Amino acid sequence: MKIGNIEITPPIMLAPIAGVTDMAFRAMCRKFGAGYCETEMVSAKALSFNDKKSLELMELSADEHPCAIQIFGSEPDTMAGAAVTAEKAGADIVDINMGCPAPKIANNGSGCALMKNPALCGEIVKAVKSAVNIPVTVKIRKGFDDNTITAVEVSQICEKNGADAVIVHGRTRQQYYSGQCDLDIIKQVKNSVSVPVIGNGDVRDIKSAEKMLSYTGCDGLMIARAALGNPWIFEILKTYFEKGKIIEPSAAEDKLRIMAEHIELACKYKGEKMGMLQSRKQIAWYLKGFKGAASFRNEAGKVCTLDDMYSLIERVKNSL
Repeated sequence: MKIGNIEITPPIMLAPIAGVTDMAFRAMCRKFGAGYCETEMVSAKALSFNDKKSLELMELSADEHPCAIQIFGSEPDTMAGAAVTAEKAGADIVDINMGCPAPKIANNGSGCALMKNPALCGEIVKAVKSAVNIPVTVKIRKGFDDNTITAVEVSQICEKNGADAVIVHGRTRQQYYSGQCDLDIIKQVKNSVSVPVIGNGDVRDIKSAEKMLSYTGCDGLMIARAALGNPWIFEILKTYFEKGKIIEPSAAEDKLRIMAEHIELACKYKGEKMGMLQSRKQIAWYLKGFKGAASFRNEAGKVCTLDDMYSLIERVKNSL
């Protein structure tokens, strides 16, 4: 699949997740076969004030390309400025967030609130597209609520104003992450635009990935929650779709080794104190499904150093 002039191989991608898809997590997902990753969403307004934390979110490693930087906001000029900053930071693609359901985002007119104003969506895409020399994508939802199902209209307006691809999460903002992903709306979007359409929502294994692709006709898959503590999902899907082979999930000790590699990388990028603090939830996700997982996940919430993690890993191994 190509987004503008950028080839995505395989077209199985890591979705942007606030507080999760940092450089270390993206590196692990790329290692296991993700064809493309997106950063955590970055505030266009904060970037206009040269906010240090926002600039740090845009840092990319040399070996993770192609990679998109996702920006959010509701003012076309401010979004254009953020896109320029993203391009200078090394983004291969700039993605516009039109789907975040979080109250602090949507209640301020950004994220999924934009789904209520298709014309503004078009203005934002037009401003961003005219400001950069890299492809521009939009990540949308089905709509804001059941009375505002605007995915098809928004997609068409965004394409008309220069969007190079559309990523569709088949839920409304009202649903957050509950209920089932609506494959019909993704199919409708696919049938209404000529740019690539990426399906997002409830892709968690080979069966659900096949269903998304075959039913909607979408050009690629974007995976979010199913990758948490499970970066090898990309390897499983890539191997199946490219070679027709089904590989087994990693064994318990391999999972622990991969977890350690991930957290060590986070500490390398952020320093041990901040790396461990921000990795506690990652450790808890990796430990899901292990014998005594509830107790171990509770311990994960208290680790402060790499040595703490190594000790926890030994206790987990002894329980196998």
